[in-house]
Amino acid sequence: MLLRDRLLARMAEMGPAPDHQRLAAEILGIRNAPPDLARRLVSQALVVEDRREAWRHAGERICADAPPAPGVYVLRDETGLALYVGKANNLRRRLRAHFAERRWRGVKAALARVANAEWEETGSELEALLREAELIQALDPVVNVQIGPPEVTTRDIPSALVRDVIVIVRSVEPDSAELIAGRADGGWLIQRTRRSGADLAVHAARLIKFFMREPRAKFVGAGLAPIVFSWLAHRGAGQSRIDPLDVRSPSELRARLTVLLADERLFTERIVVLDSTFRSASKRP
Repeated sequence: MLLRDRLLARMAEMGPAPDHQRLAAEILGIRNAPPDLARRLVSQALVVEDRREAWRHAGERICADAPPAPGVYVLRDETGLALYVGKANNLRRRLRAHFAERRWRGVKAALARVANAEWEETGSELEALLREAELIQALDPVVNVQIGPPEVTTRDIPSALVRDVIVIVRSVEPDSAELIAGRADGGWLIQRTRRSGADLAVHAARLIKFFMREPRAKFVGAGLAPIVFSWLAHRGAGQSRIDPLDVRSPSELRARLTVLLADERLFTERIVVLDSTFRSASKRP
């Protein structure tokens, strides 16, 4: 049964005053939509079949421009409203899946209105996960399920990993790396640094402040650090990292980061820096 037919059948059951919020949840799969938005979504869904050609053409144009690279993306309607935020290891392949002809029959009404897309390439899965969560919180897209900030208690994370950490991952720029800092209180920070060390002094000083008790309040942002801890507990278990509790000063952190960034094994195995001259490939958490 087509989406429009399902809506009409359910509206007939509800009588002369249909509950648009229930219709949006039961038929369109969009929960907790405000009454006005739910009414608008239902009205648009009733004519969704008329959008098929426009949806197909939009998909062809979007997929032709999308790069075959990892990153995050935002699907928008003609007015610029954010409909959906997602991440992908290959943006072009993921967007092609969105617009595959076989997907039309089951497409949500809101996604039938897709007219444009934008994306940001990332160098790693962890960066994509964080950017995706950040965009969902900032844009409040109508199709994504809004579940609030991530919580340590809802994820399979060993307690030993819920601690301040600096993770070093690939950057989309080949001569750089992304320094992703996560605090036990949920705070997080990401900054791109040159592997040559050209801007490392500034970044090391900022990271030290991020972890200090007093200045940390100045770093305001959504508590996404549980995403970092969860990734380290699973797919990122072998990623190189630094424990900021073992670092006494910005100069010491800079020295350790210099060792890591210069090591060719940085992104192929976990490198643990014990001081500025010694390093080992260890799988210990």
